[in-house]
Amino acid sequence: MRIVVLDGYTENPGDLSWNGMKELGELRVYERTSVTDPDEAIGRIKNAEAVITNKTPIGKEILDACPDIRYIGVLATGYNVVDCAYAAKKGIPVCNIPAYGTEAVAQFTIALLLEICHHIGDHSRAVHDGKWESSKDFCFWDYPLIELAGKNIGIIGYGRIGKETGRIARALGMNVLAYSRHRAEKGSEETAFLKAGFQYAGLDEIYAKSDVITLHCPLFPETKEMINKASISKMKDGVIILNDSRGGLINEEDLKEALDSGKVAAAGVDVVSSEPVRGDNPLLKARNCIMTPHIAWASKESRQRLMDTAVSNLKAFLDGSPVNIVNMQQKDVLAYVKE
Repeated sequence: MRIVVLDGYTENPGDLSWNGMKELGELRVYERTSVTDPDEAIGRIKNAEAVITNKTPIGKEILDACPDIRYIGVLATGYNVVDCAYAAKKGIPVCNIPAYGTEAVAQFTIALLLEICHHIGDHSRAVHDGKWESSKDFCFWDYPLIELAGKNIGIIGYGRIGKETGRIARALGMNVLAYSRHRAEKGSEETAFLKAGFQYAGLDEIYAKSDVITLHCPLFPETKEMINKASISKMKDGVIILNDSRGGLINEEDLKEALDSGKVAAAGVDVVSSEPVRGDNPLLKARNCIMTPHIAWASKESRQRLMDTAVSNLKAFLDGSPVNIVNMQQKDVLAYVKE
C-alpha cells in the first residue's frame, strides 16, 4: 500500500518512530503541508492509497483529484478536518484515534489549576532574580496562594478525560460536581460514582456552586461559546475557569472582561478559538490568564499511544476488519474493501 503522512511533525518531531507504518507499505512522511493550499496536498498525495493527516484539511477538491485514496487516518480524536460525508460517498473510511490522551490531558488540567493556585513559575523566577536573597523576611509570595481541599470543582463533560480529572481532583480533597449529557443510569455505576465523592449536577448548579470550572466537552453548535457573559454572571465571584478541550467553547471577549473585572479570578487555557493563537486574541491581554500552546495531549507517552493506534487502525483496514470508523457503517466499509 502507498501511504502518505501529510503533517507528521507535531505527532513525531523526532523522538518516535514511523517504522510500524513503514511495515505496512511504501511510506512518505511530510512534516507540514499547507492548510490553505489544497494543490500542495494533492501534489503530495498523488497516487497514495492511504492518507494520514493531523490538521491538513482533506475536502472534496482533494478527494476528487486523488482517486486512488482508499483510507484516511486522522492523527487525532477530532476529525472535522476531513469532509467525512463526501469521503463516505466515495466509499472511503475515515478513522480517528480515541482515548489516547486521557491521562495526559487530565494531568495537564490539574497542572494549569496548580499553577494558578501557586504561581510556581513566577515565584521561581523571582527567586532567581534575587528577590528572596534581598527579602527582609524568611519567605515572600507575590500572589495569593490557594488551597484546593474542600473546594468544589465543576466538570462539564464527564467522559474519559472528565472522569480522570475528577479522580485527581478528589485526591486533592476537592468535591466533584459533574455535568454529562449521558448520565449514568441508576445502578451500580452511579452508586460507585456517588460513593467516590462525586455528584451529578445541572449546568446552572455547576455555575452557581463551583470554585473551579473545567471544560471537557466536544464543540457542538449547542456548546459553542457556552462560557459567555450570561453563564459567567451565574458563577461565583472569583471562580477559576480551565479549558484544554476546544477554544470555541469560550467567548473570549466575555472571558477577558470577566477576568479584568475580577469576576473570574483566573483562567488557564490550552486552546483558543483560532490556532495558532492570533495577536489580536483578547485573552493575550487579559488579567490572570495562563495560556499554553495546545500541548495537553503531547506527552511522549500519549503520542506513542497515538502512533500505535494509527498503525493498528491502518493494519485493521488492510486485514479487512477496520476499526474506529467515524463516517461509515463497518458493513459498508467491508463491502468496499472486498470490491
